[in-house]
Amino acid sequence: MSRNLLFFKWIYKVIRNTFKIDSIQSVISLSFTAVTIFALVFVSATLYSVFSKTAERNAASSTQQIIEQVNLNLDSYLKEMMEVSSHISSNLDINNIDNLSNILSVTTGIRKDIVTLAVFNENGDIVVCNPYNEYDKNYKISEQKWFQDSLNNVGEYNFISPHVQRIFVGMRPWVVSLCKGTNVPGSSETWVVMVDMNFSVMEQLCKRVSLGNRGYIYVIDEYGDIVYHPQQQIIYVGLKHEDIQFALKNDDGSYYYDLMGERRIITINTVNYTNWKIVGISYLDEIVADRKSLSTLVIFISIFSLLFVIAASLFVSAKISEPIKNLERQMKKVESGNFDIDIDIDVQGDDEVKRLSRAFNMMVKRIRSLMEQIISEQEAKRKSELKALQAQINPHFLYNTLDSIVWMNENKDYVGVTTMVVALSQFFRISISRGRELITVSDEIEHIKSYLIIQKIRYKNKFKFSIEAQPEALGYKTLKLILQPIVENAIYHGVEQLYDEGIIKINVSIDGDTILFQVTDNGYGIKPDILKDILNKKANEKDSGGVGLKNVNERIKLFFGEQYGIEIDSILDVGTTVNLRIPIIK
Repeated sequence: MSRNLLFFKWIYKVIRNTFKIDSIQSVISLSFTAVTIFALVFVSATLYSVFSKTAERNAASSTQQIIEQVNLNLDSYLKEMMEVSSHISSNLDINNIDNLSNILSVTTGIRKDIVTLAVFNENGDIVVCNPYNEYDKNYKISEQKWFQDSLNNVGEYNFISPHVQRIFVGMRPWVVSLCKGTNVPGSSETWVVMVDMNFSVMEQLCKRVSLGNRGYIYVIDEYGDIVYHPQQQIIYVGLKHEDIQFALKNDDGSYYYDLMGERRIITINTVNYTNWKIVGISYLDEIVADRKSLSTLVIFISIFSLLFVIAASLFVSAKISEPIKNLERQMKKVESGNFDIDIDIDVQGDDEVKRLSRAFNMMVKRIRSLMEQIISEQEAKRKSELKALQAQINPHFLYNTLDSIVWMNENKDYVGVTTMVVALSQFFRISISRGRELITVSDEIEHIKSYLIIQKIRYKNKFKFSIEAQPEALGYKTLKLILQPIVENAIYHGVEQLYDEGIIKINVSIDGDTILFQVTDNGYGIKPDILKDILNKKANEKDSGGVGLKNVNERIKLFFGEQYGIEIDSILDVGTTVNLRIPIIK
């Protein structure tokens, strides 16, 4: 990114210094033209190079796919021959030669591509064969390498490259042989099963392939002997040469190779079971013909693109220059501290400058909105803190408590007086908290406990309460005075109106990454229409219960965030549960 920026800066300086111009429109037009020329040269060269490499890769990929298809066809054909050999081997029976002869007869009748099926004993004598012909006694089977290999490697398939079969008198077919040594059930003998396949079938499988105008494929065995080649006779007389060693020593894949001054792609693929290798040859000079057409097309496109960019740059630069000046003037006003502006976007269309102007307008409006929101939030926070401060010392609550203390003292209930005085002292000590906004959860519980003790005595044990808190939660921090308004609501609007004994339960627990305060009462509950708006309506001193649910909810959201606060569940004639969540603060 930095290099591109330096490049454009360099072009900008060169153009301004060379042509001695100050007009932004002229600079933009000439800059676009210069950049376009550089870009076209680069893109053209890159495109030509990429196309050439892509064409070579596609040619290699196409050849690879063709060779793989030939491999599949050849593999399928050889596998069928192996199945024929396995079928004959599985039916070897020294006591039932007639059945074996019938199997060979049926197989050769069905498979016209099979020249000969034969079974030999360990001495090289024919046990059974089809079609039956006179054995050539000059051909010693027991001395042949394929026969000895089959006896020494019982159960393994032995493929013999294309050769002239000389076993029978008067028959010299060109075949590919498959031999397999098999132990005869019920005896200690080992017989050799031979399947002679007509070479013309394999030749047809390979001849069908076309690799361009000059390309071809050939097949070699694991020793480097040619199994098939479309110009095999020319190779034998030395008029054509193939680098067979290159194919033998390299693994399957595509390679670039120069032979006799020609650049070629050699693709190698190994045939299963036989370790034969199929080698595909394709010539790169057939690809070069397409490169010449590409170069002509690239030159034509480059000239057309250059003319188009010059015209476009003149048009675009005219549209860009004026809005940029307007945008600059407005930005200077904002820089001086004036946010009461709105850019007049009089540019037609939807170019980058117009979008930039629109974004600048939105940014200024957003800044104004955020400034107003901050002022509003600070105002609300101050009001909420003021209401919380007022709730710390509620004259009405203090008056009623002192009145109760006087009444108990007149009735000589000194124990009750002591209990209420201690609770009242603890209540106000925690309410003040030396002006701190955050106190520990344990102090908040002590505060609400003192409040409940006072209220229980005032209401003459009209209700009972219980407080449970997880020990792990007691050391964390919380906003102070958040439980008292909720409990006050539970007393005034819940259990106070009951004929039976009221119950208030307070539970404090850790729920994930939050602290959950739950206040539950068995009062009459809250009507659905009231419950729906209870956190949104304006609280007043009569029904708010001290600070009120709404003010507590606002304090929590202002202090911790919108995801925290109060949730209320209430069922008529059953009771109400208030869930209050705050984050864990150590």
